[in-house]
Amino acid sequence: MSDRALFVVRAGALTTVQDRGRPGHAHLGVPRSGALDGPAAALVNRLVGNPLDAAVLETTLNGCALKPRSDVTLAVGGAPCSVTVDGRPVAWGAPVRVRAGAVLDIGPAVTGVRAYAAVAGGIIVEPVLGSRSTDLLSGLGPPPLTDGTVLPVGPEHVPHARVDVAPQPAPPTELVLRVTLGPRDDWFTPQALRAFTSRTFHVSSASNRIGLRTEGPALERARSGELASEGMVLGAVQVPPAGRPVVFLADHPTTGGYPVIGVVRAPDLAAAAQAAPGTPVRFVAVRRR
Repeated sequence: MSDRALFVVRAGALTTVQDRGRPGHAHLGVPRSGALDGPAAALVNRLVGNPLDAAVLETTLNGCALKPRSDVTLAVGGAPCSVTVDGRPVAWGAPVRVRAGAVLDIGPAVTGVRAYAAVAGGIIVEPVLGSRSTDLLSGLGPPPLTDGTVLPVGPEHVPHARVDVAPQPAPPTELVLRVTLGPRDDWFTPQALRAFTSRTFHVSSASNRIGLRTEGPALERARSGELASEGMVLGAVQVPPAGRPVVFLADHPTTGGYPVIGVVRAPDLAAAAQAAPGTPVRFVAVRRR
């Protein structure tokens, strides 16, 4: 094996390989997948001179630790966290040169949920259906990292111009999601629709890459029974029988039988990826484009 590789010293709670995902395969039952916070993943790639579709690492809550087998350049962004090399603090949100055998430790998120680590050259695990992303729902792509995993890294090509530092948005203290009502909003009472777009919900600790689950007022249905399964899209807000909305994220199922009360605008989903449990959530109705 080439010495262009990262050895995983500490995998963390859930660290996965992600890129821009594998859209276009819903007819095969394959979710989109990809980095939940796409802008954060793109930025750390820019910081190390990678193309925006290079594969990065996505950590969850408590980070991970990596030991490169050769000198590499890495950058960590997304959720603010401490970053150290052999115990010494280094920059977050900027490229860092890490010598072979040194340990880069990405600490727990201070705020937010998911940190992103890019290495110059990208993570070059075997692609599946055109993507290197881990898909927790279908099981496609590399499995979540475990201690001792070895990740191959591509050759480093330093471009003529590289971003050295860049501002990054803070994780939300309140998550405001613009939502277009429908296609199944007629399955809910007028009172439920008013509650959906006027009351405050909170992010549930049961949230994951499949969906952001909420706690709050139960939305009452105007119809009984269940729908036949129909196609689901990124950002769909499905309401299970308990009445608490679930916002579908990158690893969502491609079909479902619970009614979709609305669909969240795609640009708002990056903030949803960084909304920690307990964060207030408001759904704001907007007109169809």
